[in-house]
Amino acid sequence: MGKRVVITGIGAVTPVGNDAYTTWENIKNGVSGIGPATIYDTDKVDVKIAAEVKGFVPEEYMDRKESRRMGRYSQFAVAASKMAVKDAGIQIGEDINPERVGVWIGSGIGGLGEFEEQHKRFLEKGQRRVNPFTIPMFIPDMAAGQVSIELGAKGINNCSVTACASGANSIGDAFRVIQKGDTDMMIAGGTEATITEMTVTGFSNMTALSKNPDPKTASRPFDKNRDGFVIGEGCGIVILEELEHALARGAHIYGELIGYGATGDAHHITTPAPEGEGAQRAMNLAIEDAGITPDQVDYINAHGTSTYYNDLYETLAVKEVFKEHAYKLSISSTKSMTGHMLGATGAIEAIFSVLAIKEGIIPPTINYETPDEELDLDYVPNVAKKKDVQVVLSNSLGFGGHNATLIFKKFTK
Repeated sequence: MGKRVVITGIGAVTPVGNDAYTTWENIKNGVSGIGPATIYDTDKVDVKIAAEVKGFVPEEYMDRKESRRMGRYSQFAVAASKMAVKDAGIQIGEDINPERVGVWIGSGIGGLGEFEEQHKRFLEKGQRRVNPFTIPMFIPDMAAGQVSIELGAKGINNCSVTACASGANSIGDAFRVIQKGDTDMMIAGGTEATITEMTVTGFSNMTALSKNPDPKTASRPFDKNRDGFVIGEGCGIVILEELEHALARGAHIYGELIGYGATGDAHHITTPAPEGEGAQRAMNLAIEDAGITPDQVDYINAHGTSTYYNDLYETLAVKEVFKEHAYKLSISSTKSMTGHMLGATGAIEAIFSVLAIKEGIIPPTINYETPDEELDLDYVPNVAKKKDVQVVLSNSLGFGGHNATLIFKKFTK
């Protein structure tokens, strides 16, 4: 079974808040971070809305010179990691052995915006005008590398790149490192900043994005009139800590990570396996890993992208795994408010999962107006629900057939 792992710190930069608690307050209250796109030229692209991070000032978290050498996704990761470390009440290298602290931060795409900018500069102005930091500004692993450098964490340093499952896989993989006893603590999560002309155009031409120009209704998971996801950006970071290490230093504990399952569809590059077969196996593996029964799960933070096949197949997968208990579960998609933050989404949803446990509040699925006869579970429409939450399951499903499930539990000694 391995060592027990708890969450002792959280940090976030999201479309609904530039810290974890502002984000959570807005999520509980059904506040959307989706609005008119400002990062790219909407005259060139037929998608006019996005879930952008607003008012983020990297110099508040790092040296200005260093920040200019980082991609936006790395800036988010450094900021959220510093918030999480502060929230955990630790100082790496002073009261915490840096060799026993690792970093595992995923990103689905990395710094594509920086690559686009430098490629245009190369074409228009030539080789000498290309930024010499171009490569470290866009390769996906560099967020983890920059966090390690900024915070002095000298343990394992890694990055899971599994599309929209990257954040969840990174947390799950970091969980395994602590379970094995290789580290005492992991800075884990996901980060993404790819609201760019090329990214939006690529997703749009794939017909994955909503072309609804109304920010208030475009992201509508599980609604019959859903027509695609809304692209988002941001970062979520959790401090995972071995239980005895956390207790010895008197740490505040948000909850316990008890299960992780990861599978591959082996089906299609973008469409989920029929009836969510791969997601079913991921959930079953996580439940088995957690040592619980399906009827012990109170809430599912769904992947819930607001696309036709994801919402249908995830619902079918839940029904297959949970049988009759599926109709007693609360299920919601916070992407209705954050948009789809791609590689960061599983990490920020892990934070929502532990805060739902801590506060006994299940966040809503907003913009839910028209029920779909094929989707007949409790999706917590439009208004948060108060409920004693003991166990939460969180799904993340990525292009390429990557499926990751995390299970969190209220902490008891």
